[in-house]
Amino acid sequence: MKSVKCCSLPGVLLLAMGIWLLSAFSGTAHSVKQSVLTDEDCVKCHSGPPADIAVAGGKHKSVGCSGCHIGHPPTVKKPVPKCSMCHMGKPHFEMTGCLSCHRNPHTPLNISFAGNAKNACLSCHTRQTLQLRNNKSKHSGLNCPMCHSVHRKAPLCTQCHKPHSAEMAAADCRNCHKAHVPNIVTYASGIPSKGCGSCHKRALEILSASMSKHMALTCAFCHKEKHRMIPDCLDCHVRPHQKVGIVVQFSKCDECHNVAHDLNYLSAAKQPR
Repeated sequence: MKSVKCCSLPGVLLLAMGIWLLSAFSGTAHSVKQSVLTDEDCVKCHSGPPADIAVAGGKHKSVGCSGCHIGHPPTVKKPVPKCSMCHMGKPHFEMTGCLSCHRNPHTPLNISFAGNAKNACLSCHTRQTLQLRNNKSKHSGLNCPMCHSVHRKAPLCTQCHKPHSAEMAAADCRNCHKAHVPNIVTYASGIPSKGCGSCHKRALEILSASMSKHMALTCAFCHKEKHRMIPDCLDCHVRPHQKVGIVVQFSKCDECHNVAHDLNYLSAAKQPR
């Protein structure tokens, strides 16, 4: 029986090295997981964006860096996502050029209006859109940032308009005027008459000097709810002269009481004889 010759030591070493290299490049090497960046890793280099989000991040606070920035160079060449990756399903989100107003995505509600931003504003504020379109006024032709220079901030009317009288404050304007329908003037019955008198001076002077019961009423009590509304006397009064037959001769109240703001003033030419 012939004996088997042993391999030399260098041969054994070469064989072992070959086996090791083969295993290193086998499928087991592909199962090694790559390390994943965390938000704590991002802050080590990018300190500004996390600080911005902490102060004014809005809903972006709950997203985290990797929620928007998927990957990092050199693995991913463009780690900055498009807004439409998350924001979709509303007319406002269909618009392009998000960064023209939302300059910093890490402070999304710090909005700076650029150029004609009217269409962008009206894509969210639909009620105001209808009011401006259905009730034409000088406000309808303005670009929204002309008044709203800061998002979600309502300006004082007196920034552009003079009050009706020196006694009126800026807050008084909204008691009668609504900014998006300024020509439709509505008010409550308790609105002070001095506001009306700033334009209707003579009417208020006559009313204030009158000795009739009307003197105790506000202008808005008779001219109810809407500007330029002239009431019918019979809205409040029954026909007081019916029993003495005056109504037969004078069918309209203003044939005698021709000054509604002073009912005790009778027209001399029209007094019953």
